[in-house]
Amino acid sequence: MSASPLPIAIYHEHPDWFRPLFAELDRRGTRYVRIDARSHRFDPSLNEKQFALFFNRMSPSAYLRGARGAVFYTRNLLAYHERLGTRVINGYTAFTYETSKAMQLMLLEQLGLGYPRARVISHPSEAPRAAAGLQFPLVVKANIGGSGAGITRFDDAASLEMAVEANQLDLGIDGTGLVQEFVPSRGGFITRVETLGGKYLYGIRIHTSGESYNLCPASICQTTGGQELARSACPVDAPRTGLRVEAYTPPAEIIEAVEAIAQTAKVDVGGIEYFIDDRDGGVKFYDINCLSNFVADATRVVGFDPFVRLVDFLEREASN
Repeated sequence: MSASPLPIAIYHEHPDWFRPLFAELDRRGTRYVRIDARSHRFDPSLNEKQFALFFNRMSPSAYLRGARGAVFYTRNLLAYHERLGTRVINGYTAFTYETSKAMQLMLLEQLGLGYPRARVISHPSEAPRAAAGLQFPLVVKANIGGSGAGITRFDDAASLEMAVEANQLDLGIDGTGLVQEFVPSRGGFITRVETLGGKYLYGIRIHTSGESYNLCPASICQTTGGQELARSACPVDAPRTGLRVEAYTPPAEIIEAVEAIAQTAKVDVGGIEYFIDDRDGGVKFYDINCLSNFVADATRVVGFDPFVRLVDFLEREASN
């Protein structure tokens, strides 16, 4: 338990996703407060720390639940607490990457890591020109997404042109989008690697149909053996996707790359996803997710409860 007289703050907008986190904090008697990002305020003239640690659990998909403004508000709030010297978990830099797929691609390029080829656009009318030189099928996706939101697949240039002419492309809440190759994943699965404190925590393989973009592992309800997972660690509103999951330890070079991504982006707690390109066998990273919802029924899937390790980490950071 933190020795600080100040509480730990858990800042979030979803009422259900973090029940396991709250349960572990309650079990230990850790002093903490919950802050609702959907309705909040701060005074920039107040210059004293209010929290021993500020844990940012804001979701970029909050705009789908009526919290559009909270996504942008959060950047200001994180900068404020960092200015005060508060230890912020998944702070301003991490949240900037969380809320920009374009920034994620630039980070991967900087690190020399593979990713599906893409172009960034500022208006839907640019999509056909941006697609020139890319291989179909491709997707147009919103720069700020989350849970598969704002992604549309096109199998040829004609269908993309028709969508633009019909004003059917939505680039999301910041008006920025990506035109990106839709790459077939070898074996029909993607791999998600969870990190904590910038270090490898565990890996899972998610077996997909190849048609779904919502790969949140907290929504997965089956193991590869077909057993149904307990729902207690899933969002109560999570759809039964039918996706299958299994524990998987990636090769050492992948773990090294994932840790480089997390550390460069200053992601304290997050999941990084990749797959093997079935066309050439190359590793393609495609998502840096700071809002890491640990896999459902983690003890059975990966052999331990990641929320115990997460709270260990929070308490250590709060006491430093």
